[in-house]
Amino acid sequence: MTNNRKIPLRKCAATGEMFPKKEMIRIVRTKEGEVSVDLTGKKSGRGTYVSKTEAAVEAARRNHSIEKQLGATVPEQVYEDLLHAIRREALK
Repeated sequence: MTNNRKIPLRKCAATGEMFPKKEMIRIVRTKEGEVSVDLTGKKSGRGTYVSKTEAAVEAARRNHSIEKQLGATVPEQVYEDLLHAIRREALK
């Protein structure tokens, strides 16, 4: 019997494209309003996703799309953390 498990898709905040959840990085805003990168995908709070490309992160930075999705100011460090995570994964 074939394995017909559904692959969860998420929309990239920067590009609007749909990708499998495993190909995305989650950014989360906690109840306290703190915005951070959620590499586990399990932190509680309001989340949005960005595809694992530097171009998508740069587009999100330019368009403020993550800020619009989360309704919070995104610190520059969050974008740096995203880029760092993407580059680290590219080396694997």
